[in-house]
Amino acid sequence: MLVSTTNFAWTLGLAPVVRAALYDTVIQTPNGPVQGYPAFNSSPAHMNLTNWRDVTVWKGIPFAADTSGENRFRPPQNVTAWNTTFDAKNYGLSCPSSGTTYATIGEDCLNVNVWSAANSSDDKLPVVMWSYPAGGSNADPRFDGAGMADKGIVFVNYNYRTGPTGWLVSPELTQENLASINVNSSGNWGMLDQFAAVQWIRDNIASFGGDPDHITVMGQSAGSAATYHILNSPLTKGKIVGAIIQSGVRDPYDPLATSLAEGYQTYDVSEAYGASFMESVNCSTVACLRQLPMETLDVSAMPGTTSASWKATLDYYCMPDTYLNTLELGLANDVPVMTGNTKDENGASYGLNITLATYLSDLNSTYAGDYVNRFFAEYPANDSASASAAENAQFTDRSTVGTHFWAQYWLSKKTSPVWTYLWDHAPPGQTAGAAHMTEIQYTQNNLYNVYYGQWEDEDYQIATTMNAYWVNFIKHGNPNGEGLVQWDSVSPNVTKTQELGNNWGPMPIASSSSQIELFKEWFPTLSAI
Repeated sequence: MLVSTTNFAWTLGLAPVVRAALYDTVIQTPNGPVQGYPAFNSSPAHMNLTNWRDVTVWKGIPFAADTSGENRFRPPQNVTAWNTTFDAKNYGLSCPSSGTTYATIGEDCLNVNVWSAANSSDDKLPVVMWSYPAGGSNADPRFDGAGMADKGIVFVNYNYRTGPTGWLVSPELTQENLASINVNSSGNWGMLDQFAAVQWIRDNIASFGGDPDHITVMGQSAGSAATYHILNSPLTKGKIVGAIIQSGVRDPYDPLATSLAEGYQTYDVSEAYGASFMESVNCSTVACLRQLPMETLDVSAMPGTTSASWKATLDYYCMPDTYLNTLELGLANDVPVMTGNTKDENGASYGLNITLATYLSDLNSTYAGDYVNRFFAEYPANDSASASAAENAQFTDRSTVGTHFWAQYWLSKKTSPVWTYLWDHAPPGQTAGAAHMTEIQYTQNNLYNVYYGQWEDEDYQIATTMNAYWVNFIKHGNPNGEGLVQWDSVSPNVTKTQELGNNWGPMPIASSSSQIELFKEWFPTLSAI
């Protein structure tokens, strides 16, 4: 229900439709009334935002209860409803171990921000939920959703628990879960937060002019892992219509799939890591942990550990199975997927300058037996310059080829299409090239916030195109649209991906078919996750 302060004029006994920006109203949500604010005071320079006057932002709305005290290491609990109007002017707290510098840290951190250009709660605009990368926060200006909202999307970002409060596994917590929710596992509290944010959108977003039956989930790096788990989990079945996974999925046999953000741990590894943590803080019981000061739990990793970390656990509850089995058994939500990588990430480094000896050493540490020579033959080098180029080419191809192979697994069991890409544009003011995270602001159309160097004309042009692909996918489940270079979905017999950034259009996933075949042969010799 929309509660408006506008006076209604009645003519001939009929009420005309009154449309105004939602910041001119107090809106009613299932948890209580909320007041939003204009996202812009004036039209942002260079941005061509045609609906900027209508964009409302609501910040810091709780989607679950405070996670401190007895709520530590529990699934997110229902928030207590409020009667007075919630003033959604300021960002809420960010969770412990998030590493953010954009918000105050605290355990009452499960909150959402919403951007919408709807003029009525009846508009039913498509919705996207953004999951941020490691070290992030929903207060980070790179994840501001007003530029996306300008294009007719309701944009939601949120916080989730990480570090020990997000991932701790212990036998005692498992017994608690078994008694309270009949689940014989623990951990994945942060993942449950992610799922709860999806449910909050389904329950509340109509009040903000969004369509609760049209939710696309989107994230980058650790946020892409969140998106992947939402895509895969039986706990989110039927709740989403699409997924955008940025710097995420790859062939499940690729060893990088275990070490990058989307990696997870087996239950025994997480349980042992949890026991080590409890010993390090002198606690033998969960009750002790729940009494500790928050600062004691505000850690991202334990010193001296390398084989385990605070991350997702294969629990067969939130995560239904291994990545490989989930693909081969077709367990995930059958929805369209858009996924890809940036050119200078996952082992590839812009401006790399290594010796031939270092390159050969890297090959020997990565591959085994005859594969060392075979990869050297496909990615040859004879001096420092060629060694640096070969190392980068090998890692970039490993991403594009591996993502293509992931799509093939997906298509073997699903009817929904997959679009893949490689981002290759380097923002100004930095020296890492088309590095990890550099595509985010372009996709979200928020270059009015300067994070890198001062944006140039080409950056605004690139953002317009990138955002158009993303908006089309969120609205229609397909990135293509008028005025855009055609982006073909993955098909079994075409080994192409889409170049985005410096150029637009199809590009090969590797320089030669023999390189693709070598990866295809090498991956299955390894252990899948």
